[in-house]
Amino acid sequence: MNERERGKEEAQEETRIGVFICDCGSNIAGHLDCAAVTEYAAKLPDVVCAKENLYTCSEAGIAEIQKAIKEHKLNRVLVASCSPRTHQPLFQSSCAEAGMNPYLFEMANIRDQCSWVHMQKREEATEKAKDLVRMGVAKAAFLEPQKDIEASLIPRVLVIGGGVGGLSAAESLAGMGLEVILVEKADQLGGLLNQLHQLAPDGDQAADRLSHLVDTVTSKSNVTIHVGSEVESVAGYIGNFEVAIRPKEGDALKEKVGCIVVAVGAVPLEPEGMYGYDGKTVITQAELEEQLKSGAFKASKVVMIQCVGARCPEREYCSRICCMTAVKNAMLIKGQNPEAKVHILYRDMQMYGTKKERMLWDARGLGVRFDVYEADKPPEVGEGTVKFEQPLIGETREIPYDLVVLSTPLVAREDAPLLSQLLRVPMDQNRFFMEAHAKLRPLDFATDGIFVCGSARYPATVEEARSQGVGVASRIATVLFKDKLITSAIVAEINPETCVGCQGCMEMCPYGAIVYVPEKEICEVNTILCKGCGCCAATCPSESALLKGFKPEQLLAQIRAM
Repeated sequence: MNERERGKEEAQEETRIGVFICDCGSNIAGHLDCAAVTEYAAKLPDVVCAKENLYTCSEAGIAEIQKAIKEHKLNRVLVASCSPRTHQPLFQSSCAEAGMNPYLFEMANIRDQCSWVHMQKREEATEKAKDLVRMGVAKAAFLEPQKDIEASLIPRVLVIGGGVGGLSAAESLAGMGLEVILVEKADQLGGLLNQLHQLAPDGDQAADRLSHLVDTVTSKSNVTIHVGSEVESVAGYIGNFEVAIRPKEGDALKEKVGCIVVAVGAVPLEPEGMYGYDGKTVITQAELEEQLKSGAFKASKVVMIQCVGARCPEREYCSRICCMTAVKNAMLIKGQNPEAKVHILYRDMQMYGTKKERMLWDARGLGVRFDVYEADKPPEVGEGTVKFEQPLIGETREIPYDLVVLSTPLVAREDAPLLSQLLRVPMDQNRFFMEAHAKLRPLDFATDGIFVCGSARYPATVEEARSQGVGVASRIATVLFKDKLITSAIVAEINPETCVGCQGCMEMCPYGAIVYVPEKEICEVNTILCKGCGCCAATCPSESALLKGFKPEQLLAQIRAM
């Protein structure tokens, strides 16, 4: 029996629902009567089996569900436990292993939506849990068997940006045997690493680190590098992207890739009009790096001012790496000339990590002076002196200088919004690229198949950019090393018989998953791009757009069960 025939049979046979109530230790059972909920569930229509488990997601709990499916010939399963976001895939796959279509599984969240929010009201929480279970059972009766969506995969990766993050991703991906296309807008690889002298906290030479990384990547036969080039267009979806690369000269190159990495980095802010910046006696940390690197640095009285252009109304964020850079360069100056006077004026010192904390104490030991200033009373750079107020004692001090160094933040590149529109990926208010979830998916975009690493997502150190590049390669491996792409069947569908082609659904779709077909005068859904958000179904005036698993009869069944 093939999948289609099995699906028809499951849809036509008698509805037999199994309900499993999870205690979740004391998370649920400690705040409501799970035994009473189980007893109640056993009496609901079409329920032929109801059981209470200590931990339904445990090996024993899963075995209990699979056993019940076979013994009671269940064709629907409802688990009343915690969040579907974390546990629904586990339960669905377990049902599939027992021979039941995984899309005939339903969950009721009686932890987040019940026990946790009604901890002091046991009786009321129990009644609400019964309501949630009753609604879940009502919907389960109307569930329809579905089949996962499958698509082919192209085992090639486009990496946009040839800095530390992009090079690290390319190196790791090539090492896995995947083909890599690396596109760098500048005429050379390396990004900001080309401008640095030494790297903190270990003191490695930036040029040596960059040379080794570039040599490793360029030596890979499965890496194609395009410098002085830009990505001109992107179309397609995860596993099957079509991109056009525009070199400085010649026609655009057409390529097909399975995944895309955004590693365009960031640039130091140029503090025009701030603290008398002139690029000579008042310079930035980036310009100081160049002086130290070339041997042109000669100053003996240096004042560094932190948070210039950062943590202000224009840019409210902290760039994180400026303090480390200032301390590192201050130590280099003291190492070059122990008699040099180096002052660092700061609001807060962001020296996270044990090695960076050690740097801070070592800098103090070398004689680097640290003085705090308040945000509403910033230092004043005059002719030969920097004036600032010490907030603890309320006195104004003047520090003589022959060089002022401004610590400015990394800011997003000017062309980042264009790339954001090209890839249809989001940016935050500071124009850094925004990941899907800061904790759960820190290197993924919400758009599947596109990933981000390095300072493109937020200012990062060399080590952080490198680890993120390697991390992105690992994420891509989970996609491209599969035989085929399999995605959820919970997607939208549009009835071609009733669709009038108004295109209202296209305007509402946040993933660009709906297209208008002029020949048919209707809209169609690209099921690979669709994420099942339901915006189109809620918008469609002719009710032609429906979301599988959340059709009107299924939702109305829940409402009527109330």
